[in-house]
Amino acid sequence: MPDKYGSGGGPSAIVVGGGPAGLTAAITLAGAGLATVLVGKRPARPDNRTTALFAGSVTALETLGVWLLCAAQAAPLKIMRIVDDTGRLWRAPEVKFAADEIDLAAFGYNIENRHLIAALEQRAGALAHLRIIEDEVRSVAPRTNAVIVTLKSGATLSAPLLIAADGRRSLCRAAAGIAIDERDYSQVALTVCLTHTRPHHDSSTEFHTPSGPFTLVPLPGLRSSLVWVLDPAQAETIAALDDGDLAAEIERASHSILGKITVEPGRGVFPLSVATAKRFGARRIALVGEAAHVIPPIGAQGLNLGLRDVASISELAVAAQRDGGDIGGDAVLDAYEKMRRADVSSRTLAIDLLNRTLLTDFLPVQGMRGLGLYMIDRIGPLRRAVMREGVAPAAAEPRLMRGEAL
Repeated sequence: MPDKYGSGGGPSAIVVGGGPAGLTAAITLAGAGLATVLVGKRPARPDNRTTALFAGSVTALETLGVWLLCAAQAAPLKIMRIVDDTGRLWRAPEVKFAADEIDLAAFGYNIENRHLIAALEQRAGALAHLRIIEDEVRSVAPRTNAVIVTLKSGATLSAPLLIAADGRRSLCRAAAGIAIDERDYSQVALTVCLTHTRPHHDSSTEFHTPSGPFTLVPLPGLRSSLVWVLDPAQAETIAALDDGDLAAEIERASHSILGKITVEPGRGVFPLSVATAKRFGARRIALVGEAAHVIPPIGAQGLNLGLRDVASISELAVAAQRDGGDIGGDAVLDAYEKMRRADVSSRTLAIDLLNRTLLTDFLPVQGMRGLGLYMIDRIGPLRRAVMREGVAPAAAEPRLMRGEAL
């Protein structure tokens, strides 16, 4: 990332973390005129995963001038199917969600992270109020009026607000003294991109299996991404297969709906966990993305939640700056906590419950899950309400997600 700083005096905000959430936070603040410093190292290995961005997230990226730079590499999600492939006695009906039923052209778009990050970096490099430092953070020290950040190079930075986008093992969260509730699942996610011989028709298909979801999400052309949730023993065996055997396993598990499969280079294997910070901000440090919450890759909620974090804290900080207030003070952080807690908690609970109902052998729970999906399939207003809430929260939607510049 380039090293550029176009504003005089000290920064108003420091963003720690150069992933999608951190880059978006820096772009949002700097684009609104706040002198901002982004500190982050590029990952040692390229990120071969993909992200399904829902409509609100795409609107936010459009408003920030990012989406135009990467839209050609994204595939629309027009249909989302859930298929019960558990083989159990109590099986749920197949459920299909269509974006046009709620007057959307698409629920969102699926894009490879490398294309998204490249577009974010390109936009960030064009902002006069943003300085980007490619370095590691060695220490974070909150003070009464500012947060002091010391870098590996020995340089120090100071600002009244720090946005922590430094991931699930957040140094900034620890510096703020914020505890986290965390629980590991006995599951592992295998991620890989595929080419196939049959068109996906802009449809995502999520097979519910006894070990967790097996989710195919479209990419441009005859390509898709796969997130396959497995128990650890299964994951170890399947991840060790060569490309040909892995492709055959994927084709079998997908019931050949995409035809002949070819596995692309770049597999990922990630243990699953769920975690939520006790608070989303304290001592002039606001947590966003996985520094604030971690959920399994089910229902495509992870980065979409993180982008709503970014939009919310940016909206509050920009308003405080314009009103002559303290952008990192308790009033801003308390308001941020109120804006984000219900959204994060409700989606974390929903994903956790869905995952648990897949793993249980308890027949009444399986029956309740099947009944719930049957009602969603059969009752139009309920299905449409579920779709709208899944794409965007009904309450406290940040301005950026509505296409309003800060």
